[in-house]
Amino acid sequence: MPIAAERNKEKIAVEIKSFIADSDISEFHTALGQYLNYYQAIEEKEADRVLYLAVPIETYQDFFQLSFVQRTLHRYQVKLIIYDPKCEEIRLWIK
Repeated sequence: MPIAAERNKEKIAVEIKSFIADSDISEFHTALGQYLNYYQAIEEKEADRVLYLAVPIETYQDFFQLSFVQRTLHRYQVKLIIYDPKCEEIRLWIK
């Protein structure tokens, strides 16, 4: 279930993914499916809340730069939070 928070008076929900399984593509399929399901649920219940998918910086720099991943993110307008799990900090917000 996504974590809900408020960022600069913008209500957000964040689906955090670790991408620690052996297959990034399998993790991506799961993450995207969950994101889309949560997006629909939030849209119905809390239309003013913005959903983000949070992924580790290493996964973003490697796997998320692949063209098919970029096309998918663009097609479904996935908003991202890129985090550093070692430093436990957010590195980038992508709307």
